[in-house]
Amino acid sequence: MQPENKFLQQPLEFWANVKLISQKLGYTVRGTGKIKVPSIEEIYFAFDKLGLDANKIIINGSPTKFGDLLIEYFQFRADLLYNHIRIHLLTLDEVKSIYNDLNKKLEPKCPQPMNKQKGEKQGPAYFTAIINMLIEDGSKGYDCNYDPKELTSFTHNNTPIRSLSRRVDGSFPTVINPIAIWEIKEYYYTTTFGSRVADGVYETQLDGYELQEVREHLDKKIHHYLMIDDYNTWWNMGKSYLCKICDMLHMGLVTEVLFGKEVISRVPELVKEWIAQYNEEHK
Repeated sequence: MQPENKFLQQPLEFWANVKLISQKLGYTVRGTGKIKVPSIEEIYFAFDKLGLDANKIIINGSPTKFGDLLIEYFQFRADLLYNHIRIHLLTLDEVKSIYNDLNKKLEPKCPQPMNKQKGEKQGPAYFTAIINMLIEDGSKGYDCNYDPKELTSFTHNNTPIRSLSRRVDGSFPTVINPIAIWEIKEYYYTTTFGSRVADGVYETQLDGYELQEVREHLDKKIHHYLMIDDYNTWWNMGKSYLCKICDMLHMGLVTEVLFGKEVISRVPELVKEWIAQYNEEHK
């Protein structure tokens, strides 16, 4: 899923309002699980309770241009979650089937990490393995680091000038001056939406802020991806965090978010784009 350009261009003030309104009125409609699309009246009364001036959003009972844009975004976000994100997320059985088919077809040599479960649940990290296989299949002849165990760094005149604070899950071609980096969040055995899952979202935001600074000051074109899966974790238990991921995407903190089976068609396309950029930069 790529961002909608109309919302990608909004200032931080817009996102301050989105976050505050979402927190105060809720990301979902209590008791229904539906994504919340607040009315302009609800926003007005929320601001009133908070002692905030709502005149930029509503005047004399009518929404301003800014208020209309906020309502439009909330509706867009709800539609996106229900009509795109929801239908791409996979169950454990579905991702196992895709993994087995690809593993047989591609006969990969790339790493296939194991999950962190024990006993009967122990096995491949299916979603990560699928992504690795697809990248390997499309990038033959090029380096790729499928499991960086060191910080991503950027250099100028062969001297390090920026390093990210966290290790990422993958980089192309290497962690030094990468063209693309990605984070993978798969949670097929999660029974509650705990802090570990939530922290994964905030960690990606941190990477995004640091990469913004790199792009702005070093004039480097870096692609930053978040790839997530498990229908139960994200849709049944984590809709509010799907909303936050949508916000993060449109704030420009991540280049693209891939949900579940979306990786099957999109990752090969992305690899071609990475290779084209690499070849252009190394003429």
